[in-house]
Amino acid sequence: MLQPRGRIVPVLLSGGTGSRLWPLSRENQPKQLLALLGEKTLLQQTASRVTEPSLFADPMVIANAEHRFAIGEQLRAAGIARPTMVLEPFGRNTAPAVAIAALLASEVDPDAVILVTPVDHWVRDHAAFRAAIASGLPAARRGQFVLFGLKPTGPATGYGYIRMGGGIGDLPEIRKVAGFVEKPDHATAERLLAGNDHLWNSGIFLLPARPFIEELAYREPAILEACRATLAGATRDLDFLRLEEKAFESCPSISVDYAVMEKTDKAVVVPASFDWSDVGSWSALWTMGEKDSSGNVVIGDAVAEDTSGCYVRGDGPLVAALGVEDLVITASPDVVLVTKRERAQDVGKLVERLKANGHRAATQTHSVHRPWGYYTSIHAGDRFQVKRITVNPGAKLSLQKHFHRAEHWVVVNGTAIVTRDDEEVLLRENESIFVPLGCMHRLENPGKVPLNLIEVQSGTYLGEDDIVRVQDIYHRV
Repeated sequence: MLQPRGRIVPVLLSGGTGSRLWPLSRENQPKQLLALLGEKTLLQQTASRVTEPSLFADPMVIANAEHRFAIGEQLRAAGIARPTMVLEPFGRNTAPAVAIAALLASEVDPDAVILVTPVDHWVRDHAAFRAAIASGLPAARRGQFVLFGLKPTGPATGYGYIRMGGGIGDLPEIRKVAGFVEKPDHATAERLLAGNDHLWNSGIFLLPARPFIEELAYREPAILEACRATLAGATRDLDFLRLEEKAFESCPSISVDYAVMEKTDKAVVVPASFDWSDVGSWSALWTMGEKDSSGNVVIGDAVAEDTSGCYVRGDGPLVAALGVEDLVITASPDVVLVTKRERAQDVGKLVERLKANGHRAATQTHSVHRPWGYYTSIHAGDRFQVKRITVNPGAKLSLQKHFHRAEHWVVVNGTAIVTRDDEEVLLRENESIFVPLGCMHRLENPGKVPLNLIEVQSGTYLGEDDIVRVQDIYHRV
């Protein structure tokens, strides 16, 4: 439940896919849901930065509807008990997301201030981050739109830049925004650094909700009109607020930078000192990673010999690198990527090509998350498929049937309750059951530990769309 009460409302934008970190990051499992730097995912790290109760209210999350259960589970694991979760039916860039957040926050508190932050960024020093936000709050409370800029450490071409103007009187640590430069080429980036009046644009904003809404009404009225309509038709779905699809579809797709920030005269910037990265490429992960004496970052099931300056990661088969330098080599269970580090920004081009060819690996991983847990494809052949299924404690699948396949289930560990037509069967470790074609069935985990089982499907068609749901606690019927 959103309760600003004079505190800042954190707005966590979780709509991106992170295609430049493919194959680890994909549409069904974007980079913000991955533990790329430490044990916590980027989403969880972002949430932990905005949990200081004296400064922040409960967070609001603007997310893709397909990721809702994974996001909810990760936030609960991070101790975020009461987030406001808003579901977009599809992406419309950041301006509509920020508009919806501002409208919701201002309904609760007319003087609300929102902190808009992507969830796929990395910040080392959370205390320094919060100090920067607090320093920008006086300007936001007087109606200015506060950006946070970072001093460049090199001529990066993957970031946008903010040109600083003069000070704003009684807040000497804050500067007016004199202009923007969007992802310059290398020569331009070097020139910007030499001038010493440009900062990296972090994409983090501190905004007074009502003044932002008024500015958006002046600059991009079509966005505000569509957002008001989609909120008017929004529906509650468990713990989520699901935006009305038709109205949202009519909303222009544009970033908040282009819609407002580059046009307004209210933009100011806080020159912040916290370490920051948007984790936008494999080369960025190499830069931030812990390196060996040869400058290699080696993670997971991987080994490097006579190798230098490489990022080597094994999340599937063993990765072995010998006699190479300045490469990114990363393996997932179904894809191996090899590229020069200097070309890591272009990985998204591979993804687009695979999408055009209809390749499943462009968007899907072998593990597919569901509200009850996840399943992993192990092997597929002619008229059969083998999966590992993991069901969370207390969770259950829908009551369903299939027209084209039968299923065999073998419990590896945990306890299962299986509904099979009119009977209910309790299965323990090393026990199994057969579910015939057309049988009404459900799988449930009544225990306090995850249930793991092996499923063998056999039949004429094994697609995921061969499911007829009759009952479902996750409202998917």
